[in-house]
Amino acid sequence: MVLWIGTSFKMTKSRAEAVAYAARLRSAVGAGIPGVQPFVLPSATALAEVSAMLTAPAVSPVSTVLTGVQNAHWADAGAWTGEISVPQAADAGARIVEIGHSERRAHFGETDATVARKLAATLRHGLIPLLCCGESAEVAARGGSVAFVRAQVAAALDGLPDISRVLLAYEPVWAIGEHGREPRAEEIAAVHRALAAEWGGRVAAVLYGGSVTVRNAAALLEVPGVDGLFVGRAAWDVDGFLTLLETARRATGA
Repeated sequence: MVLWIGTSFKMTKSRAEAVAYAARLRSAVGAGIPGVQPFVLPSATALAEVSAMLTAPAVSPVSTVLTGVQNAHWADAGAWTGEISVPQAADAGARIVEIGHSERRAHFGETDATVARKLAATLRHGLIPLLCCGESAEVAARGGSVAFVRAQVAAALDGLPDISRVLLAYEPVWAIGEHGREPRAEEIAAVHRALAAEWGGRVAAVLYGGSVTVRNAAALLEVPGVDGLFVGRAAWDVDGFLTLLETARRATGA
């Protein structure tokens, strides 16, 4: 079993700060962590430098820490001011493209249709889509979490012939962000059971994200159907990320 442990820097860190983080991470991870696949999604301004740092020959010809972008357009090129394409992301070293985060759906007008187009473009260019899904507190309160999340994922994946590279990240909206509420294991278990039943074994992994901390990570990894963690603030400090990686290593028994 391989557990995926990753973080998105969101809109934080200068280039120098991101490179310093990557240098510490490279030194600590070395040739890799048994049973664990780490990944980091820096700001686009730092992607090329962070990717180069984590694929330096001193470590390995192949990165042991994958890097990626937090968004990419579905078109390969064109007059899309302010956007970057999947080929441009790959050219800067990205292996992963995050798609459909709830903040982008809420603030930048992303829909199930645009999410599906971005996911298809990512697969077409050989990269790994990290498909985010999750329900609001209102949906959860009326017992609609499973149906809502299943519909989000189906809208993105249905009709695709091969989804074996796809990472799913269940991130309930009520749990993410600075004011998110830490989940109890039983609150996320039903959604993870549903995702595992529908797409487990067909996708690369199903991750959980939302108010993950170094304190609750081990318990979250014990929830059936959780194949890893997608972490925010707890991993923005490299020592926190390294602690989470060690927690995952212990969870695998490696």
